[in-house]
Amino acid sequence: QSLRRTDTGLSESPFISVEAVMLEMQDPKTGVKSQPQKLVITTIPHAITGEDVVTWLANRYTIEAEEAWALGTMLVAFGYIYPLQDHKRLVIKPDTALYRFQTPYFWPAQQWPVEDTDYAIYLAKRNIRKKGVLEMHEQEQYNGLHKWMNHKWDFIVMQAKEQYRAGKERKKPDRAVFDCQERAYWVVHRPPPGTVSAMDYGLERMVDPNAEEVTGQSFVCVCVFSLFSSLVKYSVTCNKHDPFLAPCLPSNPWVTDDVTYWLLNMANVDVPTKMRVERWTFSFGELLSDPRGRDDFRLFLKKEFSGENLAFWEACEDLKWGTAATMNEKAQQVYKTFLARGAPRWINIDGKTMEVTVKGLKHPHRYVLDAAQTHIFMLMKKDSYGRYLKSPVFKDTQKRAIGPDQHRFRSANARKRRPSISPIIVRQQEKEERARMATSGPVDITQVMSKLSNKGKEPSCVYNITVLSCLINPIFF
Repeated sequence: QSLRRTDTGLSESPFISVEAVMLEMQDPKTGVKSQPQKLVITTIPHAITGEDVVTWLANRYTIEAEEAWALGTMLVAFGYIYPLQDHKRLVIKPDTALYRFQTPYFWPAQQWPVEDTDYAIYLAKRNIRKKGVLEMHEQEQYNGLHKWMNHKWDFIVMQAKEQYRAGKERKKPDRAVFDCQERAYWVVHRPPPGTVSAMDYGLERMVDPNAEEVTGQSFVCVCVFSLFSSLVKYSVTCNKHDPFLAPCLPSNPWVTDDVTYWLLNMANVDVPTKMRVERWTFSFGELLSDPRGRDDFRLFLKKEFSGENLAFWEACEDLKWGTAATMNEKAQQVYKTFLARGAPRWINIDGKTMEVTVKGLKHPHRYVLDAAQTHIFMLMKKDSYGRYLKSPVFKDTQKRAIGPDQHRFRSANARKRRPSISPIIVRQQEKEERARMATSGPVDITQVMSKLSNKGKEPSCVYNITVLSCLINPIFF
């Protein structure tokens, strides 16, 4: 409201009014006093304090200190003034906290489109500068943009490296100032979770939206929501391929005794099923886990003269899961075929990975080629896999794939089918039948006496017990 007073002579447009205030605040004679300030070990030129900003606003517009503090917070929230230390809290502190005026290039009135590509380049550059240690929300945004812009991530990383290299050529104070300016711009336009963006709510936003930082409970809610979203996405994608949720086509061999399902899904079948081909599009890992999919992918790579990449990956898998007796021999064979200078199927990997691999081959083990295998895997995933899904090879396989109909029984045959009895139950029933027939028949005393006569050397008491047992239960004889 102070900016709209008639005595200031400002326009009715909020941004134009704010810019007029900013120009007046930066006036060398009547504006806020600025001077070089030392931040850690770097001297920052033209730095101002929050106390000076609040005092200047209160004196210029004849308002109370609280209103001047709210007006200064609005200037920080829109990115006209940015803090040099605490970037998470876009508020003005009425003390000796250091601030600087944002360059007009980043002012909201410029109305630059906030592109995801620019944000991805900024995060990639910070990731290079911080050596992979980003803040939690920045890491989540970085991973999401990497997955979303996988098709042009190489371009993004290249731009980030160029900007990082150009920044290192600046003087240290200028480099620190530019980093703070750029970070403040993205904090305004891509605020951390739990904060309110000034660009979304305009002048009616909260005075201090960042007073409460993100709590552990909010972080847990974000993580649970992310996991739930991933689970829903996976369930929707793999719904038809889950045997618990969808029937096997044409039928379940363990239920119908029809082995057609096994025949259609053999490891190296000539014509795969449509559902099998569909799984290849889920991820590059799904394609490599299917032997039939690898054959199709190998045909595509052969036409592109890069079949050695897949051959090297398969050789690494054979080394990883092979026997220990042949491990040393296989490792040396892989090195001579794919990695040695002048190898017949030489693969292109970076020097650092090659150095690690060659050093590990002096004492080979199952995972000695993991670094090189991961490099080739990512190369095929980012480059070859996307082109394979658009290639005539995949489209031809997808066109020839068959979709078996669901198996149906005839009603007459269905009535004749009876479940088979367990062999254990059959043997038990036979034993019970023999015992029943033996107990129901007459006892032949002559057979019993002949058996007793063959044991003349046994004591008389044994004869008496034996005869008594025969009379009681003749089944034993």
